Amino acid sequence: MDDFRLTVLNPLGHDAEQEFRNLPAPGEGEHAPINFHAFAACTQGAFHRNPRRAIAESTPVLLLLRGDLRASERALADLKKQGRTVVVSLKETGLHQIARQLCDRSKLTRFMRILAQADGCIATTPEAAEIYQSSRCGLGRVAFIPTPYPIEDQRWNFCVPPHEQFGIFVGTREWDVPSRNHFAALLVARQLSEVTGESVTVVNLDGNKGRRLLAELKIPAKKLRVIEKWKLYPEYLRDVARHKIVLQLDRSHVPGQVAGDALLCRVPCAGGDGAIDRIAFPKTCGDGRTISEIASIALDLLQNADLRGAIVAASEKRALEQLSFQAVRSQLAEFFAHVAQEHR
Repeated sequence: MDDFRLTVLNPLGHDAEQEFRNLPAPGEGEHAPINFHAFAACTQGAFHRNPRRAIAESTPVLLLLRGDLRASERALADLKKQGRTVVVSLKETGLHQIARQLCDRSKLTRFMRILAQADGCIATTPEAAEIYQSSRCGLGRVAFIPTPYPIEDQRWNFCVPPHEQFGIFVGTREWDVPSRNHFAALLVARQLSEVTGESVTVVNLDGNKGRRLLAELKIPAKKLRVIEKWKLYPEYLRDVARHKIVLQLDRSHVPGQVAGDALLCRVPCAGGDGAIDRIAFPKTCGDGRTISEIASIALDLLQNADLRGAIVAASEKRALEQLSFQAVRSQLAEFFAHVAQEHR
């Protein structure tokens, strides 16, 4: 298990090829070691978009399914011809994203064919695992393995002293995705600001359209901070870390990068039902809670520094046990060992 390395292949994707022989520091490398890149990074593996380079790695492969799935299906065939162990995962695994992608008949046909031919599936949410399991009809292994975060590496600890933290950071930004509930999150943030006097920070990458929508909420200008340019990931995390809480009302059942970002910043995350939210922030996540309950939780967090500290400490402990690079590397190695044994 100590020498386990994984290649993640995103055929014809846009991300650059990247080797993770060592964990990069913030700002190093083409892509931060998060999301599916983190599976390669935590095993000191590689992330590729060229199937030939993935084949040359001579390691097990996690093949990502994206677009019309044609490139993914061809890559699977090429890898299997070389006798490689190949497990698959949809690249976008929120429930709304899975539904949108597989409502096309031709994509659905390829998806079912790919799952039948793959050696197994890795799901980054429990809900995706259920879909893979049902689709495969018992063929081979399916595992829920959350996307890891380098929580154990102090270079990736973006925490700031509590006395330097102010306000609410709204973690969502997509007005037009119903399950994100971005509008509702902004209403809750406005209400919390009125009660506590805390400021509200929002990311708006929609230009004038987003500005007009925000203006309708009439959050006082002196209490509203809007981030309107795309930032490098470390810069973004430094922004998040300066807040008392991260707030969201997402109901998409996504892997949970908003909560993962909060983990790296050592900031409590309130609301959200992503996989990371449920693992790291069970007492403040949105799973099974109403909007008013989440608003009440967020209010308590804003007003009680000791409570914030306790939530952060508990989230860090859970993350080290279940979401750290070391923890997820062990899960991956064990899963692929079982898959390989089944196919001998």
